Amino acid sequence: MGRHEQREQVFMLLFRVEFHTPEEMPRQERLFFEDNETVTREKDAAYIEAKEKAVREKISEIDQIIDKNTEGWDTTRMGKVELTILRLAVYEMLFDEDVPKGVAIDEAVEIAKKFGQDNSGGFVNAILAKISKLGD
Repeated sequence: MGRHEQREQVFMLLFRVEFHTPEEMPRQERLFFEDNETVTREKDAAYIEAKEKAVREKISEIDQIIDKNTEGWDTTRMGKVELTILRLAVYEMLFDEDVPKGVAIDEAVEIAKKFGQDNSGGFVNAILAKISKLGD
């Protein structure tokens, strides 16, 4: 499984955060992998689970960054798909040294086009472009 497919799986697992308490997430992780025919290798499952947990641990910090870099929007008003994509991308851009910012943005836009609404790609791209300038 390539990085793009792994990233999509991380997105799908991370999406469950919006519907479950932190205490329920270990069970949700188990169910995700039990029901998932796409993730067949242990190595892929380990990567997906580790990245999802790493993002989840920083959600409050990531949400603050998103809120500070949006006008007329905040994380409580965003669609759950777009918010989950932004969380993953912001994590990769600011906290994951293995992922170049440009790759994180491009991947987020592609995932937004696939799983979001018609304007999701542009919405995600605009926010991430602003955030990408942090620390430059």
